[in-house]
Amino acid sequence: MVRVNRSASLLGSNDNLERSGVYTASEARRIATKWVSSWLQDGNLSFGLPEVDDRYGAWRVTMLDVPLGKPVGELMISCKDGTVLQASDPAVILRRLGSTDGNHSEFKLSLYEQSVTPKGDRICLGDARVILKALPEVTTQLVITSPPYFNAKLEYSEYADYDEYLKLLEEVCAQCHRVLSEGRFMVVNASPVLVRRPSRNRSSTRIPVPFHINTLMEKLGFDFVDDIVWVKPTGAGWNTGRGRRFAADRHPLQYKPVPVTEYFLVYRKHTEKLIDWNLRTHPDQDVVGASRIEDGYEVTNVWYEKPANHPVHPAIFPENIIRKLIRYYSFVGDIVMDPFAGIGTVGHAALAEKRGFFLIDSNESYYKIMRQKLLG
Repeated sequence: MVRVNRSASLLGSNDNLERSGVYTASEARRIATKWVSSWLQDGNLSFGLPEVDDRYGAWRVTMLDVPLGKPVGELMISCKDGTVLQASDPAVILRRLGSTDGNHSEFKLSLYEQSVTPKGDRICLGDARVILKALPEVTTQLVITSPPYFNAKLEYSEYADYDEYLKLLEEVCAQCHRVLSEGRFMVVNASPVLVRRPSRNRSSTRIPVPFHINTLMEKLGFDFVDDIVWVKPTGAGWNTGRGRRFAADRHPLQYKPVPVTEYFLVYRKHTEKLIDWNLRTHPDQDVVGASRIEDGYEVTNVWYEKPANHPVHPAIFPENIIRKLIRYYSFVGDIVMDPFAGIGTVGHAALAEKRGFFLIDSNESYYKIMRQKLLG
């Protein structure tokens, strides 16, 4: 049984570190050991091979479950002074080590703080699986979302394994299907995820998340419509570390291209009715006319756009892409929903395109940012 010293400061172990630079993997592992020992005792936990992440100037150290050899968390340690820059949530690590059952909390809706404007725009703090169940059917006309990465960023490392991650997506997407109007659209942003190698004698893996999401969506009753490919500048993918070994050695079999694309997978809620039916039966034909797409629209499914940045959120949508998706897949006045809203880019884009929004996120910091910027 894992025992935890709950009175210990989780990051307090940085105070007495040497400040002369962390240049070797053994030094990085020593710092990781000191950090873990401040809150964990007698745990079956070891460390994988530390690797330098050039983008952040930091060592990434994987924590492993000793009996199974499976990753349970990760630390980012500054190469400059040994400071722990980021770390997986200790509660998540303990759950992965077997101290809890891993079930998500089924809170009552009354525990969720909700904000509503007179026009009906809404921002909710909480678990989308719970909040969406309380919505009546056919309350949303478009869903655009980017599910949290599976363990690609420390902020999102909250899943015991990939099956648990897919179960979360299935539960949320099933509720999105239920609340969508007939024949309307859902757009999911996703890309393959690189899981770093836990030790020198094991390879990294790249999980084809978009293709698994497609299987899930079709199972839930969505029809696949399009795959829009978002192309980033060439240098955007070098932080993943892919391609460096091949660039140095040029041996066959080692080739790994640097990823600079993501998918926006477009689905329509299954119906026997054609899209023309949605146009003909819209209750306000003046709105249909006002929603016509102007010249300069995207002709192909390859869209070029620089990534967006924010000091609080590690992976936000480029608003320009979201505004295009809203124009192409909804009418003026429709409600656009994002069950993993982050800092609310979908809400900003919806307002700019004269649509309403319904946003959900479980992160309180993101919720506060959305409240401030969208509801004033």
